Amino acid sequence: MSTAAMNHRRTTPFKDDHARFEAGRLGMWLFLASLGMLFAASLIGYLVIRVTIDWPRDLPVVPPILWISTLLLGVSSLTMQSAVNAARRNEITRLQMTMAVTTLLAGLFLVMQSFAWWAWFDQLGERWADSNRYRWALTGFFVMTGIHALHVLGGIWPMLLVTARAFAGRYTAERHHGVHYCAMYWHFLGAVWVVLFITLLFGT
Repeated sequence: MSTAAMNHRRTTPFKDDHARFEAGRLGMWLFLASLGMLFAASLIGYLVIRVTIDWPRDLPVVPPILWISTLLLGVSSLTMQSAVNAARRNEITRLQMTMAVTTLLAGLFLVMQSFAWWAWFDQLGERWADSNRYRWALTGFFVMTGIHALHVLGGIWPMLLVTARAFAGRYTAERHHGVHYCAMYWHFLGAVWVVLFITLLFGT
């Protein structure tokens, strides 16, 4: 191999660890932008239906358990960021613990959401056949929270992988790309949930 070819190989962006990290982060931003459009579309659709149909005025408040799930998601965002900080400082034990706690909180969030779905259907399910207005109210709630829950579920799998790698000692202060990407995704879902929760809180 010529000297020029060897130099080209060494300077290829994806052969350099930092450049590979930056490329991965750009890919994550593009991925999150596409997800943002999906959530924005579902939110706009909900609001359009909300203002264009005869929305029922006797809807109960959103299930109070949603406050608990919101708290869990907020705490998990803090522990996720703590994991990133631990990785940057090469605090491996702290990284392991915070990743494990974040994953556990993500699972508990989904459990709380399932209770919220049951509570909402329990309050409105008997009115399903009475009017399309109640069908729209139920559907809007389940669609918005369901799409978010599916993305949380999808995020748990890479989170489990990152946690396993943390316990295997695969991350260092210089190389912890997976932790960073997980944090980007998780903070995004946390921000999306805040918007959805506020919409449900004041839009039902």
